[in-house]
Amino acid sequence: MGITWREDLAIGVDQIDSQHKELLARFDLLLNSCKEGKGREEVLHLLSFLDEYVISHFGDEEVLQKKSGFPDYEAHHAEHVGFIARIAELKERMRTDGSVQIDHVLDTNKLLLDWLLRHISVRDRAVGKHLKSQEGL
Repeated sequence: MGITWREDLAIGVDQIDSQHKELLARFDLLLNSCKEGKGREEVLHLLSFLDEYVISHFGDEEVLQKKSGFPDYEAHHAEHVGFIARIAELKERMRTDGSVQIDHVLDTNKLLLDWLLRHISVRDRAVGKHLKSQEGL
């Protein structure tokens, strides 16, 4: 039950691809921890990582989009903002509930899987394609 980097996830920008690889490695760690019955402990580590990851990664991605005139920047940025809000909501639920519950672990897994399948595989790929098209100018 793990998840590993596949080259078909690459968008062709080394900096962004490296960051995506790190996200997948962290997600894989969470999945493996769940398999071992330790998901509750690992979800807190993952959410702490995501706090830093989104600031750095989304910032790097958005700088490249702005510099290259990516036409779908606003919608892409809105997805980033939505992801940040969902992470904050998960953390708030855990704080309110007083501990990490199994539904928090499941919601975190679902959030990251959705992000991986939809955002990285589709939306970020469009960014990579756009950036590659700009190289020839």
